[in-house]
Amino acid sequence: MAYQCSEEEKYFFLKAERGPLKPEITITYIAVSAIFFNSGLSLKTEELTSALMHVKLHLFVQIFTLVFFPTAIWVFLQLLSITPINEWLLKGLQTVGCMPPPVSSAVILTKAVGGNEAAAIFNSAFGSFLGIVITPLLLLLFLGSSSSVPFTSIFSQLFMTVVVPLIIGQIVRRYIKDWLERKKPPFGAISSCVLLMIIYTTFCDTFANPNIDLDKFSLIIVVFIIFSVQMSFMFLTFLFSTRNNSTFTPADTVAIVFCSTHKSLTLGIPMLKIVFAGYEHLSLISVPLLIYHPAQILLGSLLVPTIKSWMVSRQKKETSEVHDIHHCSSDYPLSRL
Repeated sequence: MAYQCSEEEKYFFLKAERGPLKPEITITYIAVSAIFFNSGLSLKTEELTSALMHVKLHLFVQIFTLVFFPTAIWVFLQLLSITPINEWLLKGLQTVGCMPPPVSSAVILTKAVGGNEAAAIFNSAFGSFLGIVITPLLLLLFLGSSSSVPFTSIFSQLFMTVVVPLIIGQIVRRYIKDWLERKKPPFGAISSCVLLMIIYTTFCDTFANPNIDLDKFSLIIVVFIIFSVQMSFMFLTFLFSTRNNSTFTPADTVAIVFCSTHKSLTLGIPMLKIVFAGYEHLSLISVPLLIYHPAQILLGSLLVPTIKSWMVSRQKKETSEVHDIHHCSSDYPLSRL
């Protein structure tokens, strides 16, 4: 009679950490480091330097992303806690709120619209730096994790896999800048391939577990909540950055809308694996972030034509107003006053 594997044995063979990819090494260290080295190599130092002075924009993006976003989600989840939605998926929604902005998607979409790409690059990179310290603290604060979570090892591992590769990438870029501008390597494609590998192994860990308690009702509701949150927050940031007394340009608004509402999967998944290492419900907690990332890219891509049309018309209107003011001032020279 053929031997029948138990559910536990099947999980042992399916679990990503037992597979030939060895994600405990290739994903946790090599893949994440490769993405941030690639980002450091591709980010233009000059543009980051020039964007540094736009302090008001940076403050708005970082405060919205790392203070308002997680706090608003926490308040919203207090209402959802009385519903039959899976409590670990709700905790996963809270982890989404605690994540920093991504290095890739917000920049790509801002560039596609024609917005302030330099500001998007700076805030994505700067947000990742802040996220190394602030995100673990937010996770511990809102999720009430055990005090035994090794914060020192969290910081050191993230520093070695995020900060160091990014700095090395910037240093290497300085020496091969001419070659990079001449050959234009496919940095976006490289990062996407590595990110796809991270997503694949995370999905394997999540859905190969036979003990995962993921009901369809909770999953559908969480997907709906994620799209609703994204739309609401994009609309909110748009309204705030275009109010009458705002000093933001239309191009600034585009960067604000994407950078403030997008969340990093590249930094988020490794961080969850570190903060909640060995945690029984890590798979369920990871699900909302796995949904949020493709959802933000899909929603952003669909809105690109609309936002671009708005930005172009707004810029034309502002140019026309400046021209009218100049024309009026020429009709009434000072000598006639």
